[in-house]
Amino acid sequence: MPKASTKKSEKLIEELSYEEALTELEGIVESLEDGQNLLEDSMRLFERGQALAAYCGSLLESAQFKVQKLAGDTLVPFEEESE
Repeated sequence: MPKASTKKSEKLIEELSYEEALTELEGIVESLEDGQNLLEDSMRLFERGQALAAYCGSLLESAQFKVQKLAGDTLVPFEEESE
């Protein structure tokens, strides 16, 4: 039996921290994967998930830009230590 619509009060995406947005996105993916949502709910979740993914991506790009600005051209790729 499909899940009933459980549209809770959602924060504006721009008000979320990266961690909050990522956690919500992970929850949306799990909910969509279980396939028990009504079509309308699935579409709403998918749209919110797309917006959250774009928001997380922009926050990561911004953080990368800040790190590059602070470190200049001295950034080196992370390499795992060999055991």
